[in-house]
Amino acid sequence: MDIYLCIAAAGSALLLAAFLYQTVAGWSHRRRYATAGIMIELWSRQRLFVRQEGSGTATVVFEAGIGASSLNWRHVQKAVAAFSGAISYDRAGLGWSGPRRTARTPAIVAAELHELLRRAGVTPPLVLVGHSFGGLVMRRYALLYPDDVAAMVLVDPMRCEDWPPFNPGMQANLKLGVRLCTVAIPIARFGLARLGLSSLICGSGRVAQKLSSIAGENCRYVLRRIKDEVQKLPPEARPELVALWSRSAFYAEMRAYLEAIPAMVTEMRSAPPIQGIPVLVLTPGSAAPLSGEALHRIGDHASQIIAHKSRHWIQFDEPELVIKTIRDMVNAASAEKIPAGL
Repeated sequence: MDIYLCIAAAGSALLLAAFLYQTVAGWSHRRRYATAGIMIELWSRQRLFVRQEGSGTATVVFEAGIGASSLNWRHVQKAVAAFSGAISYDRAGLGWSGPRRTARTPAIVAAELHELLRRAGVTPPLVLVGHSFGGLVMRRYALLYPDDVAAMVLVDPMRCEDWPPFNPGMQANLKLGVRLCTVAIPIARFGLARLGLSSLICGSGRVAQKLSSIAGENCRYVLRRIKDEVQKLPPEARPELVALWSRSAFYAEMRAYLEAIPAMVTEMRSAPPIQGIPVLVLTPGSAAPLSGEALHRIGDHASQIIAHKSRHWIQFDEPELVIKTIRDMVNAASAEKIPAGL
């Protein structure tokens, strides 16, 4: 009996130490990274982390992908701030922002972004830039507040027809993603996600390999995908990404987004085209180009550029193309005309 008590006590002590390690590390990283921007509180009591840089006639507003944060725009925003105002933020529940208190639909997120910009003192004209799910948010923003928007850049925007309920074949992938997030929540709470991600992203990778060998093939596949994409980030941004992805709240929020995808795409599939606003879609060379009909569903002034060297994260694969496209749209907004060739 004494042996079992010793084992139980040792196990409890180990869990407590792991929990304290995660808590202290999380507190330390928040103090280190969240001071690079400001917090703005909305009427819903959600507190959102914001980064503002630069100045100009127009302001470029960045919206990240479904589980991403303003960190994914950091390098592009810095370049854009050299010729324009530029603002990025973390949606509620993600990045360094506070907990989410509302549903994750494009209409709700767009309304929160509108309030955020007003409270931050950002005035039109706006050039909206959205990646993946952020593309749906920016489309909805332009429909809700068309007078504020001068132009848009959609970086491989999420395609409604690729997801349930319009593509039932993706349902199994969604369920797998939800399961992986559910498993990751307690793993992150006790610091194992931090150890694995630190090894994978900032270290030799040996610890991550050992942990993934225990978790199974699905986990190994996800880690391989993560490593491939994260290597495109500037080295100085990787420790902050580890800090963000080590939080159990990140996986809870990611699960909520995945569960909400059918409602998201249903909302935007029936959305009308954007009228009178130039929209430029950057499509990666790894994906099929959007058809003329698909572009028309986005807007009556929508056109497309193929990023031949890119996969989904065009802002990492071809940042110069993204920056040039934004610059062209800012110049067009300042001149109040559509760039030649669109």
